[in-house]
Amino acid sequence: MAEHGAHITTASVVDDQPSIFEVVAQESLMTAVRPALQHVVKVLAESNPAHYGFFWRWFDEIFTLLDLLLQQHYLSKTSASFSENFYGLKRIVMEDTHKLQRLASSGLPKQQLWKSIMFLVLLPYLKVKLEKLVSSLREEDEYSIHPPSSRWKQFYRAFLAAYPFVNMAWEGWFFVQQLRYILGKAQHHSPLLRLAGVRLGRLTVQDIQALEHRPAEVSMMQQPAKSVGEKIKSALKKAVGGAALSVSTGLSVGVFFLQFLEWWYSSENQETVKSLTALPTPPPPVHLDYNSDSPLLPKMKTVCPLCRKTRVNDTVLATSGYVFCYRCVFNYVRSHQACPITGYPTEVQHLIKLYSPEN
Repeated sequence: MAEHGAHITTASVVDDQPSIFEVVAQESLMTAVRPALQHVVKVLAESNPAHYGFFWRWFDEIFTLLDLLLQQHYLSKTSASFSENFYGLKRIVMEDTHKLQRLASSGLPKQQLWKSIMFLVLLPYLKVKLEKLVSSLREEDEYSIHPPSSRWKQFYRAFLAAYPFVNMAWEGWFFVQQLRYILGKAQHHSPLLRLAGVRLGRLTVQDIQALEHRPAEVSMMQQPAKSVGEKIKSALKKAVGGAALSVSTGLSVGVFFLQFLEWWYSSENQETVKSLTALPTPPPPVHLDYNSDSPLLPKMKTVCPLCRKTRVNDTVLATSGYVFCYRCVFNYVRSHQACPITGYPTEVQHLIKLYSPEN
């Protein structure tokens, strides 16, 4: 009973409820970490594909595994995710009464812990995979020149049409919940916290003192394992805890650097950088013969270099800048993965349709 009572403290629900700025700040922290790490891995993979290409191909899975270790470590040791603990917050079980609440150092109960891990780690992973699937389906649908003939193609056409509305409803759900939280009508700023059976609160003085003294208490209470199985289990726990601690320490040290990278490589900032460092239009490839006898280019500018007829549905290949019929260049690039004029490597994603007022 005494050990159980050591994890109980008094707190007021109103006093310890964080502001909307605190909860939004802690959410944006992990949102900034992922694209920053992804850019670092991309640079490494492009510099040395043989050694670092694996990390780029499996980035989502590797990041999810590290995120799982990180969040499990913090939820079990501090009753909060990494970003929540970084901003001095904790997760409070909704079943606890207002006068009796667990200390953050006691960790979350197993039910709330695994629900929190599912919503913190698994759900974002599935959302990223779904967005990549939608992007690939849209790309296939956009560059396909044949109408859908099978039920599968009709199904994914319907899926692509419905996805924006489903995503809008999902985001609207979160927006309404945050609005209710701001107006004081809800204890949760996110519906996922309610589903996990927890709410956010600020760390108290007792929580901070308990977290500071926990490592010493744990080392004093540890006893040598009695059997080989217990030794293996203890070694695995130490290895997982050490890995989680290493990841958390690295993120704690580099969190501001990662946020700077995320800002630097954001689309808005890149547009500014491009406008400041804009270069003149590069000249065409110098190795081509541009006289009237050139076999590569037709004499008339309105003729497609592939079919030698007047172009239909003008499409430019961004890799080289030449214009063709859409059907001609699509089939050629899909088969050869190269520009028909220059021979430069390219893909169908580099095809850009041109629309003129006459069309």
